[in-house]
Amino acid sequence: MTLDQILPSDRILFDVEGGSKKRVLEFFSGFISQNIPSLDSQEVFSRLISRERLGSTGVGNGVAIPHARNSHCRQPLAGFMRLQQAVDFDAIDGEPVDLLFVLLVPEAAEDTHLSLLAQIAEVMNAAETRQALRNAQDAQELHDILMQAISQLSTRV
Repeated sequence: MTLDQILPSDRILFDVEGGSKKRVLEFFSGFISQNIPSLDSQEVFSRLISRERLGSTGVGNGVAIPHARNSHCRQPLAGFMRLQQAVDFDAIDGEPVDLLFVLLVPEAAEDTHLSLLAQIAEVMNAAETRQALRNAQDAQELHDILMQAISQLSTRV
């Protein structure tokens, strides 16, 4: 399974108001439960916050990859958010986060979960991709940049 299969353009959020890590995760949880009614926003939020308590998913360079397992998630799904203003995410480099790639997977999707996290990390590790995402003018451009980066990833594998 590859990222392009689980990241439709309607799950790309452009210039979301941040405020705090908690508010960003609450916003995404509400958004994803509206997008996929079988997912409960409180459960999604609880799972994402529980994962953050284990250690921040802020991976550095203004990027966070919040992720969690969810028993009501039938297949892996991803969302992407670019924030209007960066928020403190307790990232490993201490820098605030403005680019978030969110991943939800079924409870038993161990190998898939790790593979998708690795793909996200590789895509978001490219400085050119991060800069292009920060310069994008709308959600469609964000999606196009991500799809291009993902397709380049698959040609290298």
